[in-house]
Amino acid sequence: MSRLRHHVVVPLLLVFLVLPFLMPVVGQQQLDPFQGDPNPRHPRPFTDGDWPGEYTFARIIYDSPHSPYNRWFGGAWRVDYPEADYNFMMGIREWAGSNLHLSGRPVQIRPTDERLFDYPFAYVVEPGHMELSDEDAAALREYLMRGGFLMLDDFHGEIEWQHARGEIKKILPEYEIKDLPLTHPIFHSYFDLDGVVQVPGVAALVQGVTYEKGGVTPHYMGVEDKNGRVMVFLTRNCDLGDAWEWINDPRYPAQYGMVAYKVGMNVITYAMSH
Repeated sequence: MSRLRHHVVVPLLLVFLVLPFLMPVVGQQQLDPFQGDPNPRHPRPFTDGDWPGEYTFARIIYDSPHSPYNRWFGGAWRVDYPEADYNFMMGIREWAGSNLHLSGRPVQIRPTDERLFDYPFAYVVEPGHMELSDEDAAALREYLMRGGFLMLDDFHGEIEWQHARGEIKKILPEYEIKDLPLTHPIFHSYFDLDGVVQVPGVAALVQGVTYEKGGVTPHYMGVEDKNGRVMVFLTRNCDLGDAWEWINDPRYPAQYGMVAYKVGMNVITYAMSH
């Protein structure tokens, strides 16, 4: 009945052996202001066609009728696209080499598209601007209840948090969003993460800080089902997508780029094995 399946993750774990050790930096920090274009457009790092693989980065397409990102990017769902998606997959592919059969391209998909069930992990950027229809919410609920996983990233401050929380409540009204303890398996699915690090976006770095819109304190949050499986993971007051987008640019602090990859890979490993 369901096409959703958790793919083999053992090859993916081999990726992480080559990543350098990094001590997390907890909380927000003052930084030297970032100098440079805050909206880079790097070329796609690989475009050698589509092929089936053990993992595909899937990004959710949603409507954001009241968002200024409609004018700047063509919709809030497109923020950091396609560079973040390609760079994240490129990093996994290059580090893994032949150990991981990675699909050739990331995908972008609407909640109501039946093909969503082919992807056990899906990424949502800027949920502080997301506006789900009843049909979208029902489709995402079915996806999660059948074993799917959502990661929400890049939302800051109280207004965006309350909006994102409301959209999750449309999908899962009976479940609570809560901070996950660092003892949770999601933080130890491969790397042992021992701190909640505020991964900054370029908009923050331009100002010489790591936070935006008053969202000073970072949170790694989740929604668990009745069996304790995390269905939704949220990086509140963080911007992993910008770190993935800028990972190859020497102006972006490497310490945050590496944390963004570690968190992302831990979440993917958890999603594909639970």
